Amino acid sequence: MKPTDITREEMWARQNLSAADIDYSIWERDKLMLHQMSRLNQSCTFVVDVYKFRYAFASSNFVDLLGYDSHKIATLERQGDYLESRIHPDDQQQLQALQIRLSQFIYSLPPEQRNDYSNIYSYRVRNAKQQYVRVISRQQVLEKDSTGKAWLILGSMDIAPNQKDSDQVDCTVLNLKNGQTFSPTLLTNPRIHLTQRELEILQLIQKGLLSKEIAHNLCISIHTVHIHRQNLLHKLGVQNSIEAINAGLEFGLLI
Repeated sequence: MKPTDITREEMWARQNLSAADIDYSIWERDKLMLHQMSRLNQSCTFVVDVYKFRYAFASSNFVDLLGYDSHKIATLERQGDYLESRIHPDDQQQLQALQIRLSQFIYSLPPEQRNDYSNIYSYRVRNAKQQYVRVISRQQVLEKDSTGKAWLILGSMDIAPNQKDSDQVDCTVLNLKNGQTFSPTLLTNPRIHLTQRELEILQLIQKGLLSKEIAHNLCISIHTVHIHRQNLLHKLGVQNSIEAINAGLEFGLLI
């Protein structure tokens, strides 16, 4: 499976967010704060709910700054991909590819480090005059669920000071813990180091074998199989066999 075959939503789904671990009273508090903040600055603010796979909020600044439809902004959670529809088509393809690549990088990190980054993009959007203007959009985790998984993503958008004539989407990744930055163009495909035995077990899982059958095929105890399976899940950053197979395909470990 190629990275371009993976959608952003499919990458989000790998977190396996559960309603039992999410408290929407926190979001109601945050939403009130965001409404207040939007009156104090001119940045266009938005929030994505990763659990529901949709936008949860957009500030009225989108109407003032870019001339977007006020009703669609006020009801953005019911408008599907309205914000995406304003992005230049060429930039949208680049942006999606960058987001997927960065998601693969994030999910290759230990769970405790996955929320430490902010992605800063520069691309073109269409304003009310049907002109394309370059914007700077910054995205980072706003809220996590009770287990530490990213739940709400906060984004802010401003008109870029440099309205350069370019069809290139720029992206910088900022580590919020140490201030270091890097470009996703420097990222290589995430490397997952499995032992030969772990790879053998992953291949047998792909074939649909149960732990007992894997133990028989490899002449090892079922307890040993369970240990290898747990190591597999940890290294791949997943929680079950189906996710392990999908991750194995993504990282080129399976065919």
